[in-house]
Amino acid sequence: MTEKLILDYIEKHRDEFINFLSKLIRTDSYNPPGNELNLALIIKDFFDKGNIHSEIFKFGDNRANLIAYLNNNFNSKNIIFNGHMDVVPSGNLDEWKFPPLSAFKKRKKYIYGRGAADMKGGLAAMIISLKILKTLDLNLDGNVILHAVADEETTGDEGTEWIIKNKTNLLKCNFAIVGEPTSFNPLPKSIILGERGHLQIKIIANGVSSHSSIPAMGKNAIYMINEIINNLDKIDSYFPDLNPPLSLEELKELVSKTFPNKQAFEKFYSEQKIMQNFLKALTSLTKSVTIIKGGIKDNVIPDTCEMVIDFRLLPSQKSSDIIKAIKKIVNELGYKMKDQLNGNEDIFFAYEILLDKEASYWENWRDSEELKLFYEVVKKVYTKEPFYFLYPACSDALYLRNSGFCTNTILFGPGNAASAHSSNEFIEIEDFINSIKVYSLFAYNFIQKN
Repeated sequence: MTEKLILDYIEKHRDEFINFLSKLIRTDSYNPPGNELNLALIIKDFFDKGNIHSEIFKFGDNRANLIAYLNNNFNSKNIIFNGHMDVVPSGNLDEWKFPPLSAFKKRKKYIYGRGAADMKGGLAAMIISLKILKTLDLNLDGNVILHAVADEETTGDEGTEWIIKNKTNLLKCNFAIVGEPTSFNPLPKSIILGERGHLQIKIIANGVSSHSSIPAMGKNAIYMINEIINNLDKIDSYFPDLNPPLSLEELKELVSKTFPNKQAFEKFYSEQKIMQNFLKALTSLTKSVTIIKGGIKDNVIPDTCEMVIDFRLLPSQKSSDIIKAIKKIVNELGYKMKDQLNGNEDIFFAYEILLDKEASYWENWRDSEELKLFYEVVKKVYTKEPFYFLYPACSDALYLRNSGFCTNTILFGPGNAASAHSSNEFIEIEDFINSIKVYSLFAYNFIQKN
């Protein structure tokens, strides 16, 4: 009866919930510069009207985190809902069909706007779920704690990591959900158990400038960078035993369960190059040169050139090992690698770590009764079997898992992952409503009094 009460309430108030999401999308929280305080004030007002305690923690210029609690009982089971308020910039506005802060509704099926999928949809659904549980005054023996955080789209240091270090105290966490978009169309919903790490390194080549009419008088720094690029694939040979958390065959097995039979999946897999590349990325180290800068004039041999290499690491890999591998490549090419740009030598390489986030993975997920309950709730609401999966990128779940605060952390939220950060980002309204149902029903079943 209580589950029906929750579902009926959601259907009755769906227009109100859609309007709340639209309000969040219309609110500027681009990062950079951040502006999360704009959103935090709206969320706090929503909670105040629902008699839910929340607190804003300001920092920097118009930036903030927010924490909310369903009640004051922290001694029983605690669920963490985690979602970020910041969104990436909109990019080229000419590529958008609708203004990115318009929350344009199309055919009553979609809402367009920056952050619709990543991740104001998931955040709004979590916020609304707290209000539903509070409004219905259910018989609960536990708590739901919401983290509405800043800084996820840059480093995460001032958001989830800050909350864990400064505001969790001795709080016990039994289960955590990060509301990132976990649809991979045309597949059913996925439940994410882990993600790869993220390392960004700037490599600087220091050569010797000269007139371009006598290039041998100088040392072209662009060519030096090109030497590194041509040898980057050597890194793979330095890591022969990758040991991914889930092998390619295990991932294929998990995805195949959403198909009528194995033959149907194999046909789909053989025809879908995107899926093949996707699964390969989840089980390997990937590296991409994303920025190259060099040269000051068309007739000057450049003495400096820099590039940024973006690495995505498996849980078994450490960033320090990647740096050692790059140094080895540099040395094999006959150059020196320095930690900084100084010294007497004219020709050398230096490096700078721009971003370093560890991979994370919930190793004991197969034994979790809580996860089995969550799976059944998703199956009931979406009327399809979900599947367990990994994330190719990284999220704030890594702070929850790797800090030891809550290893039992999953990603689950509305929105298509492919829509995140794209022009014409959107969310399906029904997916958004269903996620409210999932969060509310799971929280109720998990912390109800026996």
